[in-house]
Order: sequence, then C-alpha cells, then structure tokens
Amino acid sequence: MTYATLADRDAIERECLWEERGVPVTTWELLNRTADAHGPRPATTFQMFSGPDGRAETLTWSELRDRTAQVANLLRSLGVGENDVVAYVLPNCTETILTYLGGQVAGIVNPVNPLLEPEQIAAILRDTGARVVVTLRAFPKTDVAQKTAAAVALAPNVETVVEVDLLRYISGLKKLIVPLIRPKNPIGHKARVVSFAAGVEAQPAALEFEDSGRDRVAAYFHTGGTTGMPKVAQHYFSGIVYNCWLGDRLLFSPDDVQICPLPLFHVFATIVSLGASLGSGAHIVFPTPQGYRGDGVFDNFWKLIERYKVTFMITVPTAIAALMQRKVDADISSLKLAFSGSAPLPVELYKRFEAAAGVNICEGYGLTEATCLVSINPPDGDKKVGSIGYPFPYTDVKIVNDTHDGPAECPVDDIGEICISNPGVAPGGTYTDPEKNTHLYHFDKYLRTGDLGRMDADGYLWITGRAKDLIIRGGHNIDPAIIEETLAGHEAVAFAGAIGQPDSFAGELPCVYVELVEGSEIEEGELMKFAGQHISERAAIPKHVEILPELPKTAVGKVFKPDLRKRAIARVYGAALRRAGLAAEVVEVAEDRKRGLVARLRKTAEVDDAEVAKCLGEFARPWEWA
Repeated sequence: MTYATLADRDAIERECLWEERGVPVTTWELLNRTADAHGPRPATTFQMFSGPDGRAETLTWSELRDRTAQVANLLRSLGVGENDVVAYVLPNCTETILTYLGGQVAGIVNPVNPLLEPEQIAAILRDTGARVVVTLRAFPKTDVAQKTAAAVALAPNVETVVEVDLLRYISGLKKLIVPLIRPKNPIGHKARVVSFAAGVEAQPAALEFEDSGRDRVAAYFHTGGTTGMPKVAQHYFSGIVYNCWLGDRLLFSPDDVQICPLPLFHVFATIVSLGASLGSGAHIVFPTPQGYRGDGVFDNFWKLIERYKVTFMITVPTAIAALMQRKVDADISSLKLAFSGSAPLPVELYKRFEAAAGVNICEGYGLTEATCLVSINPPDGDKKVGSIGYPFPYTDVKIVNDTHDGPAECPVDDIGEICISNPGVAPGGTYTDPEKNTHLYHFDKYLRTGDLGRMDADGYLWITGRAKDLIIRGGHNIDPAIIEETLAGHEAVAFAGAIGQPDSFAGELPCVYVELVEGSEIEEGELMKFAGQHISERAAIPKHVEILPELPKTAVGKVFKPDLRKRAIARVYGAALRRAGLAAEVVEVAEDRKRGLVARLRKTAEVDDAEVAKCLGEFARPWEWA
C-alpha cells in the first residue's frame, strides 16, 4: 500500500502491523532479519573524498552484521553492559556506523557532535556517565582527537578511549605523507587508549553474548539545534525500531539507494536514514567525513547521484540552497524524491529545486525528543508545499493551548503548541535529567514539542514557528518565519535568520541577518526596502538588516540563532553605551545556564557604574562586568 492519503494511513493502522505481526524488538533482531533477507546486497557505502570516481568502502548486509557483532563484542570486553554508555565523537565513516549499531547491541550508544567545544562534550560525557568513548586518532586538518582528549580529562567516568585511524581510507602519495604530518596524539587524561581496528579484528564475527530480547534504553542523543545548551534525550529500542519500520513500510524498497551527507551524531542521519535502510534493506551512501560540509561535496553532488544510481536524497534547506547555486551536470534520472527535514523549507526554494532537478521534495518533521519521525508530506499523494504533511501511522498529534482551566485542544486551523504521542515518545520521561521532564507533557502522554503549529481541515500539519523563537514586540507576537520567508524569496539571498533584538521601548524589535547567494551583490538598504515592500504585517518589518559572509549554522544546516542573538545584543548594547557617552564596551555575550544570554562589559576609562546600570537597565537582557 502506498502512503498517499489519510485513508491509507488509517488502513495501515487497522492492519495492526506494528503491534501484532512480529516487528523485531531490538536493533540486533532487526539487523539479523535484514541480513538474512538481503545478505549479499550492498548495505552501507562510505567515500572518504567527494570525487565521482573516488575510492569507496561498501559493506554488504552480511558484512555489516558480522562487523557489528565484532564491535559489540569488543565493547563488552571493555566492560560495557546493557546499562553502560558508549559515546562516540566521530565524523562520518564506516566505523561510526558500526559504533552506532554495536553500541546499541552492547549497551547504550551516545553520539556526540564533534563540532562542540571540549567543555560541552565533557558535560555530555558526565551527564550520560559514558564508560567508553570512541573517537579519532590524531589526524591532519581535524582537531577531533584533541578536543575529545580535553573533554575526557574533564570526565573522570570515562575509562577507555577507542581510537579510529582514518589513515586506512587514504591511498597513494597521501598515505605516505599523513604519518609525517600527523599531529602528536593528545594526552592529559587517565583513560586507557586502545585501537579500534586491532580491537575489532581480535573479536569473533558472531555475537558472544545474549541479545537483550526486550525493550530498553538503547541510545542517548543530545539536543543542540537552536537552544545553545545541550540536553540529553533517551531513546528506547521500541522508538528506534518504529522509525525503521516506517522507512520500510512507507518509503523504501531493497532496490532503493539513499545518499545521506548528514552527520551520524544526529537523529536524521542515524534514526531516520540509516534506520530506514536497516528496516528495508535499501543501500545508503555517506560521502566524506563531513557530509555536506566536506570539500567538493556540493560541486560533485549530482555526479555522486549518477555514480550510485541514487533514488532518494536526504537533505536540509541550507543544502538545497547551496545546490541551487550549481548546475545539474550529471545524469540524475534515477532520482525519485528528495526528503528534506530539520528546518522549514521556503516555498521559493522548493520551486527552484523542483525546476532544476526535476524531482519533488518531500518535507518531513521530527525531533530528537520523540526519537524522531512525526509526519511527512505523502510521497505518492498531494503535497501541500510548506506543510509537514500527515502524522505517520501510530502517531497522534494534538494542537494544544494553555488556558486558565488547563491545556485545551485547538480547533482546526487555530495555532497552538504541537504535542505528540507515538512509539518514539519515551515512556517515563524524555530527558535523562528528571527536572527537565517537568511540565513536558500534556494529558500525561503528549510530548510538548515547543513548536507552534496548526492542523488544517484536510489533516495536514503546519509549523508556524517556535514558541521560544517568537519575536515579542510590545506584546505583539511576530513569527520570524514571516521575515525569513520573504527575504529568502529575493534572488540574491541564500539564507535568512530573523530574531528579536533588544529594544528599550518595545522589548524586542525584529532584525534579520542574511547570507547572499555566491557571486551576488546587493546593499543592505535594498534588502530593507524589499522587506518593507513584501512583508504585509507592519510590525514584522525588520528594523535592522545585516549581510554576513556566512550565517552560523548547526551541523545539520539549521541557522544557529543563539549566535545571531549574541551579535544583536552586543551591537544594541554597544550603541546604547556610545550614545550615552559611557566609557564601556561589550566584550562578549555568553550563555548562562540560569539567566540565558548575558552581555559582559569592560571599562575603557573611568565610568560611573550607576550610569551604566541606568543605561542598560532599560533593556530586558542581563549584563555584568567581565
């Protein structure tokens, strides 16, 4: 059955496939089933460099099962039990895939973003109680090993560091040069260090211990999209396998090929994309350790689709915008669909891609806190561009508003908070820190996502913004998407990020930062005029437009708004101090766990502290002397 209408979804639920027909309980059971069915077929491919003829490593489903067993056996030999945590701080490579799978089989796997600072990595390692950390051996042009070593030094619970050496992916002259320029291996922690390759090679290719055979916590994923301070969400086998089942039942066949240039510390790449292949037997390709960020990936992307006969591309809006700056220079006739997630897709960008690539984009919605998938624009049905489609089978969505009498469901097309219940919502609490689960659910079972949205009369779900991202101008709530969508429609604009900048009168005023399409030139005043002409809501017209060489983004392509807010606070507070003639300046804006963003000042000459307090006391954001 194709997934084209709400009736299809309801029919799938009536079949009771999820509850009653032998859905595997654990990741290992699922991997075994898929390997038994598709053993000699390609499962995963990793390509170190982006060239269309570059060397690649492919594992069949049988090989993936065997190698996963070896990694799980290694981790058990290092003292990892079912309730122990295996963290990894890695770029994309075959070893990352194996650690993700083997870590779940042996214990609880904890992917960590290698772009985080050592202190943030250490905080996650302490929070999860990680016993083993898998990371890189020191390698040229990356500081992952150095940052992880510094983090482990701050996390005494880590007993063992397992090192992956990327040298094995290098050939020719580069293979001779790397050992000569390789940085010294970082030291400074007390954990023992073992080799991934040697440790795995010493293990048998069959599981030496009994699989769980029951539902349990299998993964910890930290959040970090736009909040600035990571929280750790726990994922059960049931939620992970549910996402795999959706990929198999609704999206992929064993003949499909995915290309996924997203990082393997994120749920989109692991739970959704790799999970869909685990469920269906589809081949999945990961180009370069940095994915979309890798050298030449955008330039060679269409050629890579031709090389692997890709049928399904996994992408995000920022990547789509970058691809639209390059012509389609290869045979991409195999491509059936593009699946976009992680952030709302501007309508104009959708139209540009559809015209250039000749394929539809299918927008989906998910979140780390719900293991991932929530809804999708039906691949074979009517797509409402800008919506995030229908909720998946066994996913119940409610639009809820808080009232004086408690939470209440919203009528059709009324905006409220999107709240969800499905097999991916962890029983007993989403976060590892119980305090962070307080007030996280409505009606005791519906996870509050923090996303604002509405459900239309046809059952399509629309995201209208983030509750915490709203710009509140004198009590008037402004959705930043209004500003971003407008400016993204300008031919010179690649990306736009709108925020509320501090204002002494209105509390906040809308401001927007933009990144231009490569090669474009335009004045900020012209963009301000364009915004004024095309934004119908007068209160939403930005008071400040600034062009940056590149907008700050997360590893999965979301505009990282905490950095934009820091920039705006520093600019506004600095201007206020200068207007008042006060000898002080903003040296940084930093994240404080309790107070949020705090401006830190230093004196440039003698200055009256009371005058500074009076000047900046007109703003809502706190400040302090550095």
